[in-house]
Amino acid sequence: MADCASVVGVEVSKQKLLTEEGEMSESEARLGVLHEKIVNWDSDQSMIWDRDPDETSEFLQVVNEVQQLVDKLTTSPVYNKLLCYADSTLQMAMARLEEEFVHLLRQYRQPLEPDHMSFRSMEEELSEDFSSSSFEEEAIQGKSHHESGRRSEDFLVDLIHPDAVCDLRCIAETMFSAKYDRECCQAYISVRMDALDECLSVLRIEKLSIEEVLQLEWSSLNSMIKRWNRALKVFVRVYLSSESRLCDLIFGELSVSLRQSCFVEISKSSIMQFLNLGEAIAVGPLKPEKLFRILDMYEGLADLLTDIESLFPNESGSFIVNECNEILLRLGEYVRGTFSAFKNAILRNTSTTGFAGGGVHPLTKYVMNYIKALADYRVTMNALFHEQNYSLQEEGNGLSPVASNLQSVTSILESNLNDRSMLYVDTALQCLFLMNNICYMVQKVKDSDLQPILGDDWIRLHIRKFTQHAMNYERASWNPVLLFLKDEGIHNHGSSTPSKTVLKERFKNFNQAFEEVYRTQMVWSVPNVGLREDLRISISLKVLQAYRTFIGRYASHLDGVRNREHYIKYCPEDLESALLDLFEGTPKVMHPRRR
Repeated sequence: MADCASVVGVEVSKQKLLTEEGEMSESEARLGVLHEKIVNWDSDQSMIWDRDPDETSEFLQVVNEVQQLVDKLTTSPVYNKLLCYADSTLQMAMARLEEEFVHLLRQYRQPLEPDHMSFRSMEEELSEDFSSSSFEEEAIQGKSHHESGRRSEDFLVDLIHPDAVCDLRCIAETMFSAKYDRECCQAYISVRMDALDECLSVLRIEKLSIEEVLQLEWSSLNSMIKRWNRALKVFVRVYLSSESRLCDLIFGELSVSLRQSCFVEISKSSIMQFLNLGEAIAVGPLKPEKLFRILDMYEGLADLLTDIESLFPNESGSFIVNECNEILLRLGEYVRGTFSAFKNAILRNTSTTGFAGGGVHPLTKYVMNYIKALADYRVTMNALFHEQNYSLQEEGNGLSPVASNLQSVTSILESNLNDRSMLYVDTALQCLFLMNNICYMVQKVKDSDLQPILGDDWIRLHIRKFTQHAMNYERASWNPVLLFLKDEGIHNHGSSTPSKTVLKERFKNFNQAFEEVYRTQMVWSVPNVGLREDLRISISLKVLQAYRTFIGRYASHLDGVRNREHYIKYCPEDLESALLDLFEGTPKVMHPRRR
């Protein structure tokens, strides 16, 4: 029985061997046919996907059959030689598929056209230029309102013509199935990175090192930051969002992890190129004129952070999100440091001579326009100041961090103005200078978004201040003049009749005093029209009333006096006309009317 079983086993083995040899011979023959077809296709210089669709289908069928033979031959070690032949054939087919894949990606690529995108108006959304470090800058404006409420998907564009996407996905499926997924992804990454570089060129984003950025003049850097803000929004919400969708269309159903890896590899170098500018800015010198551009950068990147997080939700892209957060932190530190530099610049801005005419000093204009522009960034500034406990720590005052800090700026400015007022010898001019400048501060606050930040209490306090300075000016300028119109000392001792000698002296001294004030103060300036008129009216009420009363009482006592017109030189109308000439900053000569 044992011998019988042995004989049966040998027969079975022989039969199995014959079958395998037959199958191998058949597979070898078929593989030869397939190999020849692939070689013929490979030798043809024209691209298969540019030909008849039937030919592309036939090519894919041949590739799939080669792959099936490879899978079959892999199961038996006796097929090693034939397996090598099959692998070589499959590798040739995959190389050709990769070429076709790259060709389709390039041929059907659709360039990004910024002129046709919804973001073309973003240039107007950014803040106006504030590129001068001079304290004579008047027209400083904040940003316009940024576009809000729109989602990334609202701006998606087709980076590859839709007609080619199906073919690309089909090639990717074939290569993934043959375990050539790495080669497929690498080819895709290479082509799409080139397209992305072209996108950055269209958006005018240069590749500069941190050292090169630090060497730029501010005017060049200012323009670069404006482009950066526009380009970053386009890049993230249009280009990257569209690139992510394209990755999904081609690789999404094949491998989620590989799809995300492809997208990260394509995107990371260009994103880092954007972030490098932020890093260069953050390590650069602290200059007040840069603050508004840096705030634009901070807000622009912060506004896009949610988009970036949604584009890179997985571990493979976490370093990009982390880098964005790191740059935001550094830009925030730069903003705080630059604000401190701004306050220090006000403190250090001194002079040895008084400002001509006592008008609004360029420093006052600069500072108030500067903080007026900062009011547009109050939400961001509040967050940054609060984040680092940067407020003035005024417990219980109910002020926001940004309000406390802006109030500190106005206090520093007032202190500087008080020091500058002491440069004037004339006390009246000291008062006029402070009145003008504090009035300007109040007007800037009332006419801007500074009002709700600094508050009504600040406005009321400073209205009282410049009103008090106006009263002090009047007393210092006109009380000495009006002393000559007092009744005291007019009459001779024990007599009810006014002394003509005293009257002549009083009129003469009044004329000289008034003329001296007129001559001196003709070049003084009160730029605010309303304040100028109020001041003229107030002075006129005091001076003209006193002069009319004095003339009414005593002019007749000089009737018949020789050269009477030398003493009663002016009529009230002359003085009224002269007072209307004041505070224009233009020198004039006072002449009495002909009577």
